[in-house]
Amino acid sequence: MKNLLDSPIIFDPILKQILWGGRRLGSLLGKQIGPDNNYAESWEIADHANGQSVVIHPAQQAGCTIHELVTRYPKELLGIALSDRFHQFPLLIKFLDAHQVLSIQVHPDDALAQKLVNDNGKNEAWIVLHTEPGSRIYAGLKTGVNRQSFQNALQANCVSELVHSFEPKPGDCIMIPAGTVHAIGAGIVLAEIQQMSDATFRVDDWGRIGTDGKPRQLHLTEALEATDFDRGPVEPAIPQWITSDSILNRHEKLIQCPFFEIGKWHLNAQSKLGFADQSRFTILIITDGKAMVSNQNGSLVEAATGCTLLLPAAAGQVDVKPLGNRTLQLLECYVH
Repeated sequence: MKNLLDSPIIFDPILKQILWGGRRLGSLLGKQIGPDNNYAESWEIADHANGQSVVIHPAQQAGCTIHELVTRYPKELLGIALSDRFHQFPLLIKFLDAHQVLSIQVHPDDALAQKLVNDNGKNEAWIVLHTEPGSRIYAGLKTGVNRQSFQNALQANCVSELVHSFEPKPGDCIMIPAGTVHAIGAGIVLAEIQQMSDATFRVDDWGRIGTDGKPRQLHLTEALEATDFDRGPVEPAIPQWITSDSILNRHEKLIQCPFFEIGKWHLNAQSKLGFADQSRFTILIITDGKAMVSNQNGSLVEAATGCTLLLPAAAGQVDVKPLGNRTLQLLECYVH
Protein backbone atom coordinates (compact mmCIF):
# COMPACT_ATOMS: atom_id res chain seq x y z
CA MET A 1 0.00 0.00 0.00
CA LYS A 2 1.23 3.50 -0.76
CA ASN A 3 2.24 5.48 2.29
CA LEU A 4 0.30 8.58 1.19
CA LEU A 5 -3.43 8.68 0.57
CA ASP A 6 -3.38 10.84 -2.53
CA SER A 7 -6.68 9.86 -4.22
CA PRO A 8 -10.40 10.11 -3.44
CA ILE A 9 -11.62 6.98 -1.67
CA ILE A 10 -14.89 5.09 -2.23
CA PHE A 11 -16.04 2.38 0.17
CA ASP A 12 -18.28 -0.62 -0.40
CA PRO A 13 -21.71 0.31 1.05
CA ILE A 14 -22.78 -1.69 4.11
CA LEU A 15 -26.45 -2.53 3.52
CA LYS A 16 -28.67 -3.08 6.54
CA GLN A 17 -31.94 -5.03 6.52
CA ILE A 18 -34.29 -3.64 9.18
CA LEU A 19 -38.03 -4.25 9.23
CA TRP A 20 -38.93 -0.64 8.34
CA GLY A 21 -36.85 -0.59 5.11
CA GLY A 22 -37.92 -0.70 1.46
CA ARG A 23 -36.50 -0.75 -2.07
CA ARG A 24 -35.59 2.90 -2.73
CA LEU A 25 -31.93 2.59 -1.79
CA GLY A 26 -31.75 0.75 -5.11
CA SER A 27 -34.28 2.63 -7.23
CA LEU A 28 -33.27 6.16 -6.13
CA LEU A 29 -29.64 5.81 -5.04
CA GLY A 30 -28.29 2.98 -7.18
CA LYS A 31 -27.42 0.54 -4.39
CA GLN A 32 -27.07 -3.12 -5.35
CA ILE A 33 -29.86 -4.49 -3.16
CA GLY A 34 -30.83 -7.52 -5.22
CA PRO A 35 -34.29 -8.47 -6.53
CA ASP A 36 -36.11 -9.55 -3.39
CA ASN A 37 -35.18 -8.15 0.02
CA ASN A 38 -35.95 -4.75 1.53
CA TYR A 39 -33.15 -2.59 2.93
CA ALA A 40 -33.36 0.25 5.44
CA GLU A 41 -29.85 1.72 5.59
CA SER A 42 -26.71 2.02 3.51
CA TRP A 43 -23.69 2.81 5.69
CA GLU A 44 -21.43 4.68 3.30
CA ILE A 45 -18.55 5.44 5.68
CA ALA A 46 -18.39 3.61 9.01
CA ASP A 47 -15.62 2.88 11.51
CA HIS A 48 -17.66 1.08 14.14
CA ALA A 49 -18.03 -2.35 15.73
CA ASN A 50 -21.41 -2.65 13.99
CA GLY A 51 -20.07 -1.75 10.55
CA GLN A 52 -16.57 -1.38 9.12
CA SER A 53 -16.20 0.21 5.67
CA VAL A 54 -13.90 -1.49 3.15
CA VAL A 55 -12.20 0.38 0.29
CA ILE A 56 -13.20 -0.45 -3.30
CA HIS A 57 -11.44 2.54 -4.94
CA PRO A 58 -8.58 3.24 -5.57
CA ALA A 59 -7.19 -0.17 -6.41
CA GLN A 60 -4.00 0.23 -4.35
CA GLN A 61 -6.04 0.47 -1.13
CA ALA A 62 -8.82 -1.97 -2.11
CA GLY A 63 -9.70 -4.36 0.70
CA CYS A 64 -8.45 -2.11 3.51
CA THR A 65 -10.85 -1.07 6.22
CA ILE A 66 -11.25 2.57 7.13
CA HIS A 67 -9.95 1.82 10.62
CA GLU A 68 -6.76 0.39 9.13
CA LEU A 69 -6.31 3.63 7.18
CA VAL A 70 -6.95 5.77 10.28
CA THR A 71 -4.47 3.69 12.28
CA ARG A 72 -1.70 3.53 9.67
CA TYR A 73 -2.03 6.98 8.10
CA PRO A 74 -3.78 9.30 10.56
CA LYS A 75 -2.21 12.55 9.33
CA GLU A 76 -2.63 11.71 5.65
CA LEU A 77 -6.27 10.69 6.08
CA LEU A 78 -7.62 12.99 8.79
CA GLY A 79 -5.21 15.92 8.64
CA ILE A 80 -2.58 16.96 11.17
CA ALA A 81 -4.89 18.69 13.67
CA LEU A 82 -7.62 16.03 13.56
CA SER A 83 -5.17 13.12 13.84
CA ASP A 84 -4.34 14.24 17.39
CA ARG A 85 -8.05 14.31 18.36
CA PHE A 86 -9.42 11.13 16.78
CA HIS A 87 -8.25 7.52 16.76
CA GLN A 88 -11.45 6.42 15.04
CA PHE A 89 -12.97 8.05 11.96
CA PRO A 90 -15.26 10.68 13.53
CA LEU A 91 -18.27 10.64 11.19
CA LEU A 92 -20.77 7.97 10.15
CA ILE A 93 -22.44 8.62 6.78
CA LYS A 94 -25.69 6.83 5.89
CA PHE A 95 -28.60 6.77 3.51
CA LEU A 96 -31.96 5.69 4.99
CA ASP A 97 -35.12 4.46 3.28
CA ALA A 98 -38.06 4.70 5.68
CA HIS A 99 -40.66 2.57 3.95
CA GLN A 100 -42.36 2.36 7.34
CA VAL A 101 -42.12 4.85 10.20
CA LEU A 102 -39.07 4.41 12.42
CA SER A 103 -39.37 4.00 16.17
CA ILE A 104 -39.51 7.11 18.35
CA GLN A 105 -36.04 7.32 19.86
CA VAL A 106 -33.44 9.51 21.51
CA HIS A 107 -29.63 9.49 21.38
CA PRO A 108 -27.28 10.13 24.32
CA ASP A 109 -24.49 12.70 24.44
CA ASP A 110 -20.85 11.64 24.73
CA ALA A 111 -20.74 11.37 28.52
CA LEU A 112 -23.94 9.37 28.84
CA ALA A 113 -23.12 7.11 25.90
CA GLN A 114 -19.77 6.20 27.46
CA LYS A 115 -21.49 5.52 30.77
CA LEU A 116 -24.40 3.40 29.49
CA VAL A 117 -23.31 1.70 26.25
CA ASN A 118 -19.54 2.28 25.85
CA ASP A 119 -20.02 4.21 22.61
CA ASN A 120 -19.72 7.77 21.38
CA GLY A 121 -22.60 10.19 21.71
CA LYS A 122 -24.81 10.73 18.70
CA ASN A 123 -25.50 14.17 17.28
CA GLU A 124 -26.86 13.86 13.74
CA ALA A 125 -28.28 15.79 10.81
CA TRP A 126 -30.72 14.69 8.11
CA ILE A 127 -30.87 15.95 4.53
CA VAL A 128 -34.19 14.94 2.98
CA LEU A 129 -33.85 13.50 -0.53
CA HIS A 130 -37.35 12.16 -1.22
CA THR A 131 -40.79 12.30 0.39
CA GLU A 132 -44.21 10.84 -0.26
CA PRO A 133 -47.42 12.87 0.21
CA GLY A 134 -48.25 13.07 3.89
CA SER A 135 -44.81 11.99 5.13
CA ARG A 136 -43.90 13.34 8.58
CA ILE A 137 -40.72 14.15 10.46
CA TYR A 138 -40.99 13.90 14.26
CA ALA A 139 -38.42 16.12 15.98
CA GLY A 140 -38.39 17.52 19.48
CA LEU A 141 -40.97 17.56 22.23
CA LYS A 142 -43.92 19.91 22.04
CA THR A 143 -43.71 23.12 24.02
CA GLY A 144 -44.42 22.57 27.72
CA VAL A 145 -43.55 18.87 27.88
CA ASN A 146 -41.46 18.14 30.98
CA ARG A 147 -39.93 15.04 32.49
CA GLN A 148 -43.04 14.12 34.48
CA SER A 149 -45.49 14.48 31.58
CA PHE A 150 -43.10 12.55 29.35
CA GLN A 151 -42.77 9.77 31.91
CA ASN A 152 -46.56 9.62 32.28
CA ALA A 153 -46.90 9.31 28.50
CA LEU A 154 -44.34 6.49 28.42
CA GLN A 155 -46.33 4.56 31.00
CA ALA A 156 -49.60 5.21 29.14
CA ASN A 157 -48.03 4.26 25.77
CA CYS A 158 -48.99 7.59 24.18
CA VAL A 159 -45.65 9.37 23.87
CA SER A 160 -46.20 10.12 20.16
CA GLU A 161 -48.81 12.70 21.18
CA LEU A 162 -46.05 14.76 22.85
CA VAL A 163 -43.65 14.83 19.87
CA HIS A 164 -43.65 17.77 17.46
CA SER A 165 -44.00 16.86 13.76
CA PHE A 166 -44.09 18.53 10.36
CA GLU A 167 -44.33 17.55 6.71
CA PRO A 168 -40.85 17.80 5.17
CA LYS A 169 -39.87 18.55 1.59
CA PRO A 170 -36.82 17.41 -0.42
CA GLY A 171 -33.84 19.58 0.41
CA ASP A 172 -34.80 20.15 4.05
CA CYS A 173 -31.96 19.78 6.54
CA ILE A 174 -32.86 18.89 10.13
CA MET A 175 -30.35 18.96 12.97
CA ILE A 176 -31.02 16.39 15.70
CA PRO A 177 -28.76 17.12 18.69
CA ALA A 178 -28.21 14.40 21.28
CA GLY A 179 -31.12 14.44 23.71
CA THR A 180 -33.75 15.21 21.03
CA VAL A 181 -36.72 12.82 20.85
CA HIS A 182 -37.31 12.05 17.16
CA ALA A 183 -38.51 9.67 14.45
CA ILE A 184 -38.44 9.50 10.64
CA GLY A 185 -41.86 8.97 9.13
CA ALA A 186 -42.86 6.55 6.37
CA GLY A 187 -42.13 7.55 2.77
CA ILE A 188 -38.89 9.47 3.43
CA VAL A 189 -35.43 8.85 1.98
CA LEU A 190 -32.61 10.89 3.48
CA ALA A 191 -28.88 11.22 3.95
CA GLU A 192 -27.66 11.18 7.53
CA ILE A 193 -24.43 12.70 8.81
CA GLN A 194 -23.65 11.86 12.44
CA GLN A 195 -21.01 11.19 15.01
CA MET A 196 -19.45 7.74 14.71
CA SER A 197 -21.91 6.03 17.02
CA ASP A 198 -24.71 3.49 17.06
CA ALA A 199 -26.10 4.54 20.45
CA THR A 200 -29.91 4.65 20.26
CA PHE A 201 -32.55 4.38 22.97
CA ARG A 202 -35.94 3.29 21.66
CA VAL A 203 -38.84 5.14 23.27
CA ASP A 204 -41.86 3.80 21.35
CA ASP A 205 -42.22 1.50 18.34
CA TRP A 206 -45.84 2.28 17.41
CA GLY A 207 -46.97 -1.16 18.66
CA ARG A 208 -44.91 -2.90 15.97
CA ILE A 209 -43.96 -6.58 16.15
CA GLY A 210 -40.40 -7.59 15.28
CA THR A 211 -39.28 -10.39 12.98
CA ASP A 212 -39.26 -12.76 15.96
CA GLY A 213 -42.98 -12.18 16.54
CA LYS A 214 -42.40 -10.11 19.68
CA PRO A 215 -42.45 -6.35 20.32
CA ARG A 216 -39.01 -4.80 19.86
CA GLN A 217 -37.13 -3.87 23.02
CA LEU A 218 -37.69 -0.39 24.46
CA HIS A 219 -35.14 1.51 26.55
CA LEU A 220 -37.37 3.66 28.73
CA THR A 221 -35.03 4.20 31.69
CA GLU A 222 -32.14 5.16 29.43
CA ALA A 223 -34.39 7.37 27.29
CA LEU A 224 -35.55 9.33 30.32
CA GLU A 225 -31.95 9.92 31.32
CA ALA A 226 -30.88 10.90 27.80
CA THR A 227 -33.75 13.26 26.90
CA ASP A 228 -33.10 17.01 27.06
CA PHE A 229 -36.36 18.47 28.35
CA ASP A 230 -35.17 22.04 27.72
CA ARG A 231 -35.23 21.42 23.97
CA GLY A 232 -38.58 22.09 22.33
CA PRO A 233 -39.86 21.59 18.79
CA VAL A 234 -37.29 21.24 15.99
CA GLU A 235 -37.82 22.72 12.51
CA PRO A 236 -35.69 22.51 9.34
CA ALA A 237 -32.50 24.56 9.44
CA ILE A 238 -32.44 27.79 7.45
CA PRO A 239 -29.58 27.57 4.91
CA GLN A 240 -26.97 30.31 4.89
CA TRP A 241 -26.11 31.29 1.32
CA ILE A 242 -22.35 31.49 0.85
CA THR A 243 -22.10 32.18 -2.90
CA SER A 244 -24.55 32.38 -5.78
CA ASP A 245 -23.86 33.39 -9.38
CA SER A 246 -27.09 31.95 -10.73
CA ILE A 247 -30.02 29.90 -9.50
CA LEU A 248 -28.22 26.77 -10.76
CA ASN A 249 -24.76 27.51 -9.34
CA ARG A 250 -24.75 28.19 -5.63
CA HIS A 251 -23.27 27.14 -2.30
CA GLU A 252 -25.23 26.93 0.96
CA LYS A 253 -24.07 26.31 4.51
CA LEU A 254 -26.61 23.92 6.06
CA ILE A 255 -25.20 22.96 9.46
CA GLN A 256 -22.36 24.24 11.63
CA CYS A 257 -21.98 22.53 14.99
CA PRO A 258 -19.08 21.31 17.18
CA PHE A 259 -19.23 17.81 15.66
CA PHE A 260 -19.42 18.51 11.90
CA GLU A 261 -20.22 21.07 9.24
CA ILE A 262 -22.37 20.45 6.17
CA GLY A 263 -22.63 22.51 3.00
CA LYS A 264 -24.57 21.96 -0.20
CA TRP A 265 -23.43 22.76 -3.73
CA HIS A 266 -25.63 23.24 -6.81
CA LEU A 267 -23.46 23.20 -9.96
CA ASN A 268 -24.52 23.75 -13.55
CA ALA A 269 -23.03 21.74 -16.39
CA GLN A 270 -20.36 24.36 -17.18
CA SER A 271 -18.97 24.51 -13.64
CA LYS A 272 -15.92 22.89 -12.08
CA LEU A 273 -15.42 22.81 -8.32
CA GLY A 274 -12.07 22.32 -6.60
CA PHE A 275 -11.44 21.03 -3.07
CA ALA A 276 -7.91 21.57 -1.75
CA ASP A 277 -7.91 21.84 2.06
CA GLN A 278 -4.98 19.71 3.21
CA SER A 279 -5.61 20.45 6.91
CA ARG A 280 -8.56 18.02 7.10
CA PHE A 281 -10.51 15.36 5.24
CA THR A 282 -13.63 16.20 3.21
CA ILE A 283 -16.62 13.97 2.45
CA LEU A 284 -18.62 14.49 -0.74
CA ILE A 285 -22.08 12.95 -1.18
CA ILE A 286 -23.66 13.10 -4.64
CA THR A 287 -27.39 13.62 -4.06
CA ASP A 288 -28.42 14.29 -7.68
CA GLY A 289 -26.63 14.04 -11.00
CA LYS A 290 -23.33 12.64 -12.20
CA ALA A 291 -19.77 13.94 -11.95
CA MET A 292 -16.18 13.23 -12.91
CA VAL A 293 -13.89 13.47 -9.89
CA SER A 294 -10.16 13.89 -10.53
CA ASN A 295 -6.98 15.05 -8.85
CA GLN A 296 -3.40 16.02 -9.65
CA ASN A 297 -2.03 12.48 -9.80
CA GLY A 298 -4.36 11.62 -12.68
CA SER A 299 -6.86 9.62 -10.64
CA LEU A 300 -10.31 9.67 -12.27
CA VAL A 301 -13.56 8.31 -10.91
CA GLU A 302 -17.12 8.75 -12.14
CA ALA A 303 -19.61 9.41 -9.34
CA ALA A 304 -23.40 9.35 -9.68
CA THR A 305 -26.38 9.90 -7.40
CA GLY A 306 -25.87 7.95 -4.17
CA CYS A 307 -22.05 7.88 -4.36
CA THR A 308 -20.06 8.97 -1.30
CA LEU A 309 -16.39 9.93 -1.61
CA LEU A 310 -13.82 10.52 1.11
CA LEU A 311 -11.12 13.03 0.15
CA PRO A 312 -8.10 12.43 2.43
CA ALA A 313 -6.20 15.46 3.67
CA ALA A 314 -3.21 14.28 1.59
CA ALA A 315 -5.17 14.09 -1.67
CA GLY A 316 -4.27 17.64 -2.71
CA GLN A 317 -6.65 19.45 -5.02
CA VAL A 318 -9.62 17.36 -6.11
CA ASP A 319 -11.82 18.68 -8.94
CA VAL A 320 -15.48 17.85 -9.44
CA LYS A 321 -16.98 18.41 -12.91
CA PRO A 322 -20.65 17.73 -13.70
CA LEU A 323 -21.31 15.25 -16.50
CA GLY A 324 -24.16 15.68 -18.96
CA ASN A 325 -26.57 18.59 -19.03
CA ARG A 326 -28.08 18.15 -15.57
CA THR A 327 -27.43 20.25 -12.51
CA LEU A 328 -25.17 18.46 -10.04
CA GLN A 329 -26.10 18.57 -6.37
CA LEU A 330 -23.68 17.41 -3.70
CA LEU A 331 -23.15 17.65 0.04
CA GLU A 332 -19.79 18.60 1.53
CA CYS A 333 -19.08 17.38 5.08
CA TYR A 334 -16.08 17.87 7.35
CA VAL A 335 -14.91 18.32 10.93
CA HIS A 336 -12.98 21.34 12.17
